[in-house]
Amino acid sequence: MADAAAAALELVHCASLVHDDLPMFDDADIRRGKPSVHRAYSEPLALLAGDSLIFLAFGELARAAAIDCARAAELIGILSTRAGMPHGICAGQGWESEPAIDLSAYHRAKTGALFIAATQMGAVAAGQEAEPWEELGARIGEAFQVADDLRDALYDEAALGKPAGQDAIHARPNAVAELGVQGAIRRLTDILAGAIASIPSCPGEAMLAAMVRKTAERLTPVAPARARA
Repeated sequence: MADAAAAALELVHCASLVHDDLPMFDDADIRRGKPSVHRAYSEPLALLAGDSLIFLAFGELARAAAIDCARAAELIGILSTRAGMPHGICAGQGWESEPAIDLSAYHRAKTGALFIAATQMGAVAAGQEAEPWEELGARIGEAFQVADDLRDALYDEAALGKPAGQDAIHARPNAVAELGVQGAIRRLTDILAGAIASIPSCPGEAMLAAMVRKTAERLTPVAPARARA
């Protein structure tokens, strides 16, 4: 059940990257150091590839019903909520078309939604309640988005494996524009501290806290090339 949840989540994540790179959104030619799907195979095939990944994700969870119907149904509901409208990654993408944007709400949907799905689906797969795990996912997701904003502003394409400076080029809402570099780094630190504090009481709580701390160290930008320049 946990494997099915993880696979489904990653399939939706990959679909979001394929769609995010399309000319109608980020118009990115590079993803992870390689040509983005629409550049390699055409825009129509990229759109269909992303759609197919989403269908594969829900098919994976449907097959998990053979293990536990109730858990599989709950996993499908969580992933649907966190991928679509009005609380999922589709809503986050939609914020970019709005004339005025709530940065926190944008971050929560754009990136936080899938992290909420990850923590909640992990809990449900283990036979636990989903609700107590929402805050942890939301905080880690917001931290990842703030870190991504920092990397986009400070790193170059070689370091990122994708085009840099895209937030400024596309006038997208981002933490660096709103808070400045040092303010965004402080915000990142605060979010991650809150994430650790929000971990529900559970077996392995100390190990999970250690994982979040290591993630914090990895996320925080350190002397990026563009910043030194």
